[in-house]
Parts: sequence; structure tokens; C-alpha cells
Amino acid sequence: MSQTPLTPTVLVIFGAAGDLAWRKLVPALYCLSAEGWLPEKFAVIGVDRKEMAKEEYLRHLRTGVESFCRRKLDDASWTSFTSSLVQYHCGDLSHPDTFGVLAKAIEELRQQWGGVANPVFYLATAPSLIEPIAQGLGKVGLGKRVPGSRIVVEKPFGRDLASAQTLNRSLGEVFEEKQIFRIDHYLGKETVQNILALRFGNAWFEPIWDRRYIDYVQITVAETIGVEQRGGYYERAGALRDMVQNHLFQLLCTVAMEPPVSFDAEEVRNKKTDVLHAIRPFPTEAVHRLAVRGQYGAGWVRGERVPAYRNEPNVSPDSRVETFVALKVFVDNWRWQDVPFYLRTGKRMAQRISQIVISLRPVPHQAFPEIAVDQWHPNRMILNIQPQESILLNFQAKRPGPTIRLSPVDLRFSYRDAFKSETPEAYETLLRDVILGDGTLFMRADQVEAAWSLVDPILQVWESNPPTDFPNYSAGSWGPEAAQVLIARDGRSWFESPEDGE
Repeated sequence: MSQTPLTPTVLVIFGAAGDLAWRKLVPALYCLSAEGWLPEKFAVIGVDRKEMAKEEYLRHLRTGVESFCRRKLDDASWTSFTSSLVQYHCGDLSHPDTFGVLAKAIEELRQQWGGVANPVFYLATAPSLIEPIAQGLGKVGLGKRVPGSRIVVEKPFGRDLASAQTLNRSLGEVFEEKQIFRIDHYLGKETVQNILALRFGNAWFEPIWDRRYIDYVQITVAETIGVEQRGGYYERAGALRDMVQNHLFQLLCTVAMEPPVSFDAEEVRNKKTDVLHAIRPFPTEAVHRLAVRGQYGAGWVRGERVPAYRNEPNVSPDSRVETFVALKVFVDNWRWQDVPFYLRTGKRMAQRISQIVISLRPVPHQAFPEIAVDQWHPNRMILNIQPQESILLNFQAKRPGPTIRLSPVDLRFSYRDAFKSETPEAYETLLRDVILGDGTLFMRADQVEAAWSLVDPILQVWESNPPTDFPNYSAGSWGPEAAQVLIARDGRSWFESPEDGE
């Protein structure tokens, strides 16, 4: 059962017939319901342009739960869950009448529940609809005038600094900042949250978590899939906007932030924002040395021949959009001065893996004979975020035998093995936090703008200097050669997990 009494809540999903609701949101809500983590009084109202009877809508949702939920669907739990899915409204998401009907439906539920209900508005829609929906909610009094009201906005949040600032101003006209939840599903993953527990809940790690002991940090978010059916969106975004400005920078902030005084949402977000402000800017003349872009060509992924990005649906045949990015980043403060953070992300890569590798400096004096350390490499901490959530400590140990020979070994912590249970999906964690009103894992306006201010110079250089070598890496590889050069200049190489990424 739930551990904290929760206020009655109405969750309104705009774009309720879309892919995000089908694959992620409703399967997550079903798990929360089956495990007793939703308020006792809870309802979902779906709003979408698509005409659908309630029964047809529920059948559609059931196929999504059966396909994507970590729990096996059972009829009793499904019946209990769908009793809360009281309504589905077909309506134009930019038309005033839609919001009038919605306000009436929410008020009816509030009266049924004794006059109390927090409305939560989840925008599972195209970015172009964020402002019209927010303005529509404001006009029917469902914004600031309702203290428990919240709005959840998916990425991309803008496409550059100017558009993000405009969007923040627009949302701020309708909602208080504490009511706005800018969602990044990577921050809901258990291993990402466990970085904070690892650092600040143990005496082992924090004393060495700085430039004195850490040589460099690598953050990799690699996918084996291409753009699938999202070519139209990706042509307007690209990997820098789609992944680096939000996911990778947020992972960097979690690794690099200073210890918070408490785990109050604003305190944690303050510390993360401080990291973004401390990141060394990318001057125009240095972008070519610090940033690499790539686009995948045809190749083989797990024995299957796959097309080049330019041959994907809804992609221009001479597209200049990047599907791979690698960056070298510095955080200019006392803890991290001159420690490089190497970031990379790409589609159609050799493995599907999200991973943070923290490499320690070499021991100050090597006392062992050369033959004893022929396989020596620096100690590492490897944080695997997906597909298998785990933490590895890699260190040297003596091999059995009469002579001294050192070999690297791993000390492994696996969520699945340690706790004998499945970890919740990221959207389960984040949806419950929204219901609780806990903004710790969500981006604040100043965080978003600080991140955009860092990538804007790169975007401007790339847009004014079109690539001449696209496609420059084969599908199924680890990206363009220039990414290897980026890190090799410093006498280092990208860490490649020996484990099967799938």
C-alpha cells in the first residue's frame, strides 16, 4: 500500500491516444495502481483529436500495457485500474471549447470527492501545442488559481535559448514555477538516483570524488535503433538538441554537483544549476576541437542490414542533421578544475547502453615489476544505467599462483540480484513525484536556460558550417573516427563495455 496519504488527483493526458501514452504513461500508471501507489481517489481523463468511444480507448490502452508494462496484466487489477479511467474526450487541443468541457469534468469529480482534487495536466503532445494548451487552461481558471494544479511538459523544451526563454515566460503567465514539471525520463532511472545515494550516503566515495583522485569522466548514451518513424521530428532536432542539452547534461550534473544541505527539491536543483553555470563555455573558435558530430550510414546491427539516416522515412536525402555527438566538457570550479568530462550519444551504435565511467588517477608510484602489471589499467567506477542497472568497481587483484601477477577484477552491485525485485520504470517514479508535488527530479526554468546557453554556440557554428562528410560512420559502429580522435588527443580512449548491451 502507499506510504503517504495522497490528495485526490485528476490526471489529464493531452495526446492520450498517442504513442507516449500508450507505451509509457498508461503502463506506468497501471503498475502504480496495481502496487498501491496511487491516491485512493484518482481519475484519468484522456484528451485527443482522435474520435474514440471509451470502450475502444480502453482496449487500445490494454494492448499497450500487455506489450510494455513490467508487470503481467491480470484481469482483476486491470478492472480496478480502469474503473478510474472515467473519461475520454475528443477535442481540438487548441480550441477553447475543449478546455471548457475539461474544466466542467474536473469540477464534477471535485464535487464527487468532497470538494478536493488536484488537477495534473500531462502534455504528451507535439511541442507546438505546449503554449496553446497552457493558455487554454489559464483561460478556464485551471492554472495559478488552483494551488494543487500542475503541468508536465515533455522534451524538447524549446530548440534554442531564445525559444526556451519564450516558452518559460508563456508557462509562467499561467502557472507558478513550482507547478511546472519539465520531465526528463533519464532522471527517473534508479541508477541515476542511486548516484546521489552512492556519493552522499557512504563514507567510501565522497572523499575521493574530486580532481585530486579522478582523472576523467565518460558519459555514454548509445542506441542501436535509428530514428524509426520519428524522422520528421529528428530533422528539426538532431542529437545535440534531442539528447545532450537535457539527458547528458543532467547526468553530468548528478555526477558533478556539490553535496546538498538537504534533499529538498530546490536545494538539489540549486546544486545542479551551479554545475551548469560552472561549465566552461564553448567559444566559436574552439568548437571544432571540443565537439564532434556524425550521421550514420547504412550498416549491420545485430545481423540485420539497416539503411542510412538519409534513407529513413521523412528524412531529407541530403540531410545535414547529426545523429551522433561527442563533446569534451570542463567544469570550472574547485572540485573539478581541469578534469575532462567526455560525453557521447548516438543512434545506430554498436550497443544499446547508458553508462557513466569514472576513471581514477594512476597510483603515484608503481612498485610492482613490469611483468606483474602487463594488464594494468587505472581503477574505474562504472555506473550502468541501462539496459542492466548496476554499479561496478574495477580494481587490481593478484592472480592465484606463486608469482605476483595483477589483473583487473570487478566488484559488482546489481539491482536485480541485490533486491530480488524489478526496479520501477522511470515514468513510474516521475509520475508519482508529480502527484506528490516533488520537483527534485524535474528541470527548473533556470536549469533549462543554462543548458541551452551552453549548446547554442555549438548549434550556431554547425549551422553556419555544414558538414561535408555525412554520413561519416556506419550503422553498428561506435561513431565517427573524429570522436576517437577527440579523446585520443589526451592519451585516452572510449570505454567499451564487454557486456552485451541488449
